[in-house]
Amino acid sequence: MYPTDLPIDSPSVLAGRSTSPVKPTSSFEQLLSQTGLSITTQIQRNAPAAQLYEHALRYEPGSAISSSGALIARSGKKTGRSPRDKRVVEESATVDDVWWGPVNKKLSAESFAANYERAANYLNTQDHMYVFDGFAGWDPRYRIKVRVVCARAYHALFMNNMLIRPTAEELENFGEPDFTIINAGQYPAEESADGMTSNTSVAISFERRQMVILGTEYAGEMKKGVFTVMHYLMPKAGVLSLHSSCNEGPRGDVSLFFGLSGTGKTTLSADPARLLIGDDEHVWTDTGVFNIEGGCYAKAIDLSAKKEPEIFNAIRFGS
Repeated sequence: MYPTDLPIDSPSVLAGRSTSPVKPTSSFEQLLSQTGLSITTQIQRNAPAAQLYEHALRYEPGSAISSSGALIARSGKKTGRSPRDKRVVEESATVDDVWWGPVNKKLSAESFAANYERAANYLNTQDHMYVFDGFAGWDPRYRIKVRVVCARAYHALFMNNMLIRPTAEELENFGEPDFTIINAGQYPAEESADGMTSNTSVAISFERRQMVILGTEYAGEMKKGVFTVMHYLMPKAGVLSLHSSCNEGPRGDVSLFFGLSGTGKTTLSADPARLLIGDDEHVWTDTGVFNIEGGCYAKAIDLSAKKEPEIFNAIRFGS
């Protein structure tokens, strides 16, 4: 069992822990340059929330700070995920292991490579680039190292909350990531390219261990992208990935709440009499249940302090 030892309204649960910025090392720069991304751009690696706030307010029109201290950001035309534009590359690693159909749509390796080049070229033109290195999965036996590369401070702050933050020592020794997200969502995909149905593309290649986002600035694509990766990898490791929330009672009793997005998993798990383990993504192993994420992603529509005080009070600086 890997429950948090803090109540749900603790900043460590929903807003995460603060860490000092770590200067990119030569090994980090070398690994980044191998991806085709420029290291001459001003790179902010695992920047603290205060710096990401400053950059969002300065460089991203429409950004503001709420009365409770949370960052308000605009995601452009897309205010939700684009499932019809999500693709998985058909390759030797996936051809026989993915249930292909209207949900898991195929993309050729050539089209993915073209998308990657398009995204990298866009990021290389930006004045600011943000990198966040973190973990997916609290159990060290199964966790993976994830690197997020993006051009918006809002995206970096989002993943600063959703992934598990490394300690200074873990960041210094992070090395090569197991999976990399290249988020160039401000730039459109080539709609006429093979396998594209719009100017939005969210594509994953398991052989390249990469995810590329084009044409959508909605940050939730990164969150669900990591979950897709874990859904593929965890069963291969002999454990069960779950779309569920989870909490623990005073006697160590654990409850799992299953449901589609928006059906109340976060609300049900936010019980003031129980410790929160997580609100959306978990893995069940032979020794217990662990959260994939480092924070929570709660919908704020019609949110009130009376009905959901734990969630309401978590909307503060850093979120």
